[in-house]
Amino acid sequence: MSLPSTEKAFHPGLGLRLSEQSLSFSYGSGYFGPEAEMRSLDAIRPSLLDPQCSGPDPVYGICMDIGKTVDREELVRRYLLFGVVAYAAGTLGREPVRSQGHVHAISPHSGWSAPEVFEIWQGRAIIYAQESAGNDPGRCFAIEAGPGDHVVVPPGWAHCVINADPGERMVFGALCDRQYGFVYEGVRAHRGLAWFPLVEAGRIDWQRNPSYMPSRLLVRGPRQYDELKIRNDKPLYTQFVENPDALQWVSEPQRAADAWKNFEL
Repeated sequence: MSLPSTEKAFHPGLGLRLSEQSLSFSYGSGYFGPEAEMRSLDAIRPSLLDPQCSGPDPVYGICMDIGKTVDREELVRRYLLFGVVAYAAGTLGREPVRSQGHVHAISPHSGWSAPEVFEIWQGRAIIYAQESAGNDPGRCFAIEAGPGDHVVVPPGWAHCVINADPGERMVFGALCDRQYGFVYEGVRAHRGLAWFPLVEAGRIDWQRNPSYMPSRLLVRGPRQYDELKIRNDKPLYTQFVENPDALQWVSEPQRAADAWKNFEL
């Protein structure tokens, strides 16, 4: 997989700005959001190919629960949560900057492990996901996405997000369940996910993790999620404002139960 440069500018429909000096954000008038929580390199070492590697620290900054002040009550009522994450440039040993692998915990209000929608805002990303964090990872996908692209990770899948271009910072937004939680045990028991991304001569190559049963990795670009009513012509937040019920399956996955059967990223 090659490492293309950013192809286009994208505005997420939200009034926030990434700091030039750090991985933090500031908010415009009429918007809410917390201070960025910084994820240290030590926090993600258990998922890395080389847990003793060096690299940027913090690895990324994350702000969960952002939006327009006028929408906050509706987001809470619907158990929906928008977040934004900024990744550092650089590498973690031989790997690009990335998050540690995890599965979403069961949300108390729905009884489901929640899905998640990623929307790339700046740079290039790879969303990696596998069906299971058990010994047999099942189907494995690596979806390369750029500004304005959407990628959906279905309920119960182990996944991580990767900065596909070590030469620049990467920023993405995410829509998820307000009662989100992360389960790391399965991934950590296998010393990472089933495939490791490696930066090799201007490319991302993939190395299989021998702690899992053999699996096949499908690498490709994003698709259109017609079955989930996600539009590619508008930012995700704008889609929520205009028709919040269309995205209610994020916090109520049972609404899209048929779509999750044999789901492909």
